[in-house]
Amino acid sequence: MTMSFLSVFSSSVTSSAAGTDRLAMPTRWLWLVALASLAWRGWMAAVMPLTGDEALFYWWARFLDYGYYDHPPMVAWWIAAMRAVLGDAEWAIRMPAVLLPLGVGWALWWAWSPVSRERAAWAILLYWLAPINWLNALIATDSPLILWAAWSTAALVRAEQAADRGRSAWGLYALSGLFIGLAFLSKYFAVLLGMAFVVYFAAFARARWRGLVLIVLCALPAVAVNVVWNLQHCWTNIMFNLFNRTEGSEGSPANVGVYLVMMAYLISPVLLWLGWRHRGAWRQGLKGQALLACAALVPLTLFGLLAFKKEIGLHWVMGFYPFLFVMWAWVLPVPALRTAARGLGVFLALHLLAAGGAALSDLSQWQRMKSHVRVIDKNYHRFVEAARAEAMVKQVQAPGVVLASNAYSAASIFGYAAGHHVPVLGIGGKHARQDDLIVDYAALEGQTIRVMATRQLSLDDYRGFFDSVRLLTFQQDGATFYALEGVNFSYAAYREQVMAEVNRRYYAFPSWLPVWGCSFCQRYCGADRCTP
Repeated sequence: MTMSFLSVFSSSVTSSAAGTDRLAMPTRWLWLVALASLAWRGWMAAVMPLTGDEALFYWWARFLDYGYYDHPPMVAWWIAAMRAVLGDAEWAIRMPAVLLPLGVGWALWWAWSPVSRERAAWAILLYWLAPINWLNALIATDSPLILWAAWSTAALVRAEQAADRGRSAWGLYALSGLFIGLAFLSKYFAVLLGMAFVVYFAAFARARWRGLVLIVLCALPAVAVNVVWNLQHCWTNIMFNLFNRTEGSEGSPANVGVYLVMMAYLISPVLLWLGWRHRGAWRQGLKGQALLACAALVPLTLFGLLAFKKEIGLHWVMGFYPFLFVMWAWVLPVPALRTAARGLGVFLALHLLAAGGAALSDLSQWQRMKSHVRVIDKNYHRFVEAARAEAMVKQVQAPGVVLASNAYSAASIFGYAAGHHVPVLGIGGKHARQDDLIVDYAALEGQTIRVMATRQLSLDDYRGFFDSVRLLTFQQDGATFYALEGVNFSYAAYREQVMAEVNRRYYAFPSWLPVWGCSFCQRYCGADRCTP
């Protein structure tokens, strides 16, 4: 894909989008940055241990489904495909993330090269030089969202270009709808891109409203897949994303400030400075690019408003991030584009020095630093958990003993290290409660279970459903971790003490919602809906 995509950058010089300056294609730099960033992400994917979220998604792929407790299924489908072809290694699981910026670059080229091949190429170069596209080799639910959002927008851009020339655009509108449907099956933030399309058609393309209708119609099958899964699984997607995940969230004006600082960092100081310096060029540069402006600014503005309610994660904005670089590439004059590329190169180099040093260090170095650096001391146990999970599991394993953990992140990591699924035992948190749907705790009746944790567990939280409990202490690379051992697990007691509380907290979905199935409720009360 890389070779065929980059081979289109063979032209040398032509007129710019504005038609007044001569802009060279950055062909050599595109090749260099594409290959160097690919190699860097591949190296990072191979040397970094799986994070808790990545390990969770790995287990989603092992229990393949068309939906999951708190997210749609696309990331699991991607990982399942990689497992089938490449195996279970960390680099194989992360391969879609390694290739992702190339796929996004291809979409940007397809969309905007008919307007200006040169500025489209510079947009891709600037996007590829962004540090986040070198450092992020982690697979996440955002990964497929980023790709499908880029291609949905690209298809709509091409549809509008065709319509402007009086050509039929129905196939491209349909393709845009198909891609936004795939984005919706990746993460619900795809709805924000849909809102950007609505704003565009309402404000700038009312005469083509039938195109929007076709986009919606072609996205509906993906929505139907999600609705059917929720009908058959207690509406957990809806409950989590609309209710459970916002529980305890408090709005703060400071969140807006943090969001603005985060966006300033992601755009980079050099692009912000150049954008301000050439602020008079924005109106002319974006003339005829209303769809681009909507795709970039509508979702990011909505995130800014949401910041009054809750903190906005850096990864949340990634699905709309590429369009910012297209905006800058269309606005900046030729000398400023070269300055932008050089400035981003310096900004990137600083990040790579820091990231390379961190990746090449070992736990013994982190261990020596933890007594001097508070943030390392606070999180050192997490570093050990990720990097030494296999050794930790070997210490705790014993014949006839079932391994479990107290939280999804640790359970997923320990399960990946052990080579078999490790369930969460106890209440757990509001995130990633997939074990509610797939684990039959009745099958553990009478078992001795060791609950692994990197923080000391309370015996009182577990003694109610075991005959006896004790706390075992272990050491790994200077970090203390624990295993609470419970003898003779009682499912009846667990059902009354833990599952009843889980039902009350997380499965009190509205009575007016129809339910076609709920494996958790079936196990708890024998029906698809249980009284809290």
